[in-house]
Amino acid sequence: MALCCRTGVVLSRRLKGAASQWTLPFSRRIASCIDPSVGLSEEQKEFQKVAFDFAAKEMAPCMALWDEKEVFPVETMRKAAHLGFGGIYAQTDVGGSGLSRLDTSIIFEALSTGCVSTTAYMSIHNMCVWMIDTYGNEEQRHQFCPSLCSMDKFASYCLTEPGSGSDAASLLTSAKRDGDYYILNGSKAFISGGGDTDVYVVMCRTGGSGARGISCLVVEKGIPGLSFGKKEKKVGWNSQPTRAVIFEDCVVPVKNRLGKEGQGFSIAMKGLNGGRINIASCSLGAAHASVLLARDHLGVRKQFGEPLSHNQYLQFKLADMATRLVTARLIVRHAAQALQNDTGDAATLCAMAKLFATDECFKICNQALQMHGGYGYLKDYAVQQFVRDIRVHQILEGTNEVMRMIVARSILQE
Repeated sequence: MALCCRTGVVLSRRLKGAASQWTLPFSRRIASCIDPSVGLSEEQKEFQKVAFDFAAKEMAPCMALWDEKEVFPVETMRKAAHLGFGGIYAQTDVGGSGLSRLDTSIIFEALSTGCVSTTAYMSIHNMCVWMIDTYGNEEQRHQFCPSLCSMDKFASYCLTEPGSGSDAASLLTSAKRDGDYYILNGSKAFISGGGDTDVYVVMCRTGGSGARGISCLVVEKGIPGLSFGKKEKKVGWNSQPTRAVIFEDCVVPVKNRLGKEGQGFSIAMKGLNGGRINIASCSLGAAHASVLLARDHLGVRKQFGEPLSHNQYLQFKLADMATRLVTARLIVRHAAQALQNDTGDAATLCAMAKLFATDECFKICNQALQMHGGYGYLKDYAVQQFVRDIRVHQILEGTNEVMRMIVARSILQE
């Protein structure tokens, strides 16, 4: 399956014939100036179409229900995994699709038009798969990655703690070596998928204070001493559960450590570089959908005897939204290519992209809600959910204040 999923042509053929029957939450008529397929190769256009179509059929019709009922749509995500979306940038020998960071961004942007919350979880899952695939030995790669790429099992990323958010290097969760095992104690906060997922990629302290004392362990659900806090009630991201993950004398085999002792913080930051591109891409999808929703609403809603689309003020606002969208997309794709090529400025560009795209895309969605007037505040209208779901993108994967610190530090060190 994975080898087939490497080509967008094959992915597209899997869904050929059904696409015309699928319904998007907005018109797919797209002006060329904001068309997300501009500049892409034919192969990229093919798997972008597959992702858009999957979002339309499998995600968009359920987005509001998943939000209202707080459903974690496991079976839908497994359908996505059949298309290669469970391990997009993992290597093919362990079931991944072997695609690039740019390809991944294109896919997550498209999927997010159907449901931001679900796609955002899938992006975190993909980040965990990549970390195991990249830093694990052959035994670890083949033990964990195949079932994660197929989404028979799901993964969570465990870095944040109640007392260490932006200051991640100060984390306190400890892993004491005892022969061939680590004894793990501590807790992690705000963990996406926590309690419902099967594999936890955990950053913990095996050495002294600071970043160099941190290692990375893969912890499997079901081991004694692993428990979870209450399911958090959130503003958005309601199709994925969020809980504290608690470790009380958990016995974890040393063979479950990724990389060397003391390498964990580096692994975490490398993972987050990609995570920032992924979450920025999810914001792009929400903004793209919101621009189209706003455009369609302006065309049908009449006030003062004519459509709102005739109002020059609203025309100017729509133009600003479209300009922000395209600009954000360009910086995200530029950063994705830099990360793929491992350029010296990749980490800074990822921070720039995450900062700019999540800030600007939230403004776009919020303005789209405003254009809907009172209707935009009703849960019958998708635009309000896009606003709620992407607000957290300015906080997670490193707050946008921390992104500014990273960029400024890079400039001042030149």
